[in-house]
Amino acid sequence: MPTGEPAEVLDCLGQRCPLPVIALARRLPQVPVGTVVRVLADDPAAAVDIPAWCRMRAQQYVGAASVDGAPAFDVRRVA
Repeated sequence: MPTGEPAEVLDCLGQRCPLPVIALARRLPQVPVGTVVRVLADDPAAAVDIPAWCRMRAQQYVGAASVDGAPAFDVRRVA
């Protein structure tokens, strides 16, 4: 479970794979290193795709949470 609040939230609810990952990939380079971005995504594939994307792109997958019942995935920009 992530700690603290993310600096930014990407609302990808209702979007299907690969759109949540694409939104994350577009936004993450625009935030400062160390920033946590939360992706709200109810597509079941996001639970696998977002951590896998983080591993492939050398970013830190902080963990999953629930925000008002919606699945959320926190990612910290490393570089």
